[in-house]
Amino acid sequence: MIMGKNRPAVIQNIKLSAENGQFHNKVELNDPVLTAEESRKITESFMENRNSWTYKIKKKCCVALVKTATRVINKNTEIVGLEKIPKDLGGVLITSNHFSPLENTVIRHLTNTLHRKDLGIISQTSNFAMNGIIGFLMNFADTIPISTDPRYLARDFLSLLKERLIEKKHAILLYPEQEMWFNYRKPRPPKNGAYFFAAKLKVPIISCFVEIVDLDEDDTEEFKKVKYVLHVLDVLYPDPEKTVRENTEELGNADYALKKSCYETVYGKELTYDFDSTDIAGWKEKR
Repeated sequence: MIMGKNRPAVIQNIKLSAENGQFHNKVELNDPVLTAEESRKITESFMENRNSWTYKIKKKCCVALVKTATRVINKNTEIVGLEKIPKDLGGVLITSNHFSPLENTVIRHLTNTLHRKDLGIISQTSNFAMNGIIGFLMNFADTIPISTDPRYLARDFLSLLKERLIEKKHAILLYPEQEMWFNYRKPRPPKNGAYFFAAKLKVPIISCFVEIVDLDEDDTEEFKKVKYVLHVLDVLYPDPEKTVRENTEELGNADYALKKSCYETVYGKELTYDFDSTDIAGWKEKR
């Protein structure tokens, strides 16, 4: 399913950003851009309302809707490497490549397969400002806002992660690539957030990479339909003998190396950031 308009312009933004080494740029044309004050109001509202009965009802309805969508979207999704995840694994962060508003359903397909009831999804505050059904999903599909506000990150956000990961032993998806790059096949160098929080809270990371396979059936005039293969690469653990800073760096390096190796194996080519039309899954580039 193609989400959003003006895909050629978005692809051009991806091309320019990749070739300039700006791997965390926004590339979508109409994403909300918030001021610091607008972002702060979203995090404050979330903290104030998350335990209210209205929020809980909306969340329950939204998660039920997303679980149904997960089954439909991932009816042909394969999971490779499931045996690498210990059966007694408690609270855990999950990292994956970020290429679609719907690809978090691939990770939910994984947690459903593992019979884990809850999957929290870390999402930027700008996503909480979206309208329509996407906005509803962004706000209530068990999402947790993240912002650049140091006070929120150090106090409220860290407290939320402790509650979910340590106390409730839930799984939480956090995208180290930060911004979504539509149907982009390549893993991008990660930001440190996921690895810092794993190191700080002493929780493991399930390293994942989603392979995108073109199908013969058209989705639109410009794109073929695709299917997914979810590769579970490894479970990475912080070293208790090392500092938070050391673990942050080592976890990030290890996760990126695993994703890079998986990309090179499944696509049969060396990872470079020179742009090619095949970098965008399903794209029927006009020649």
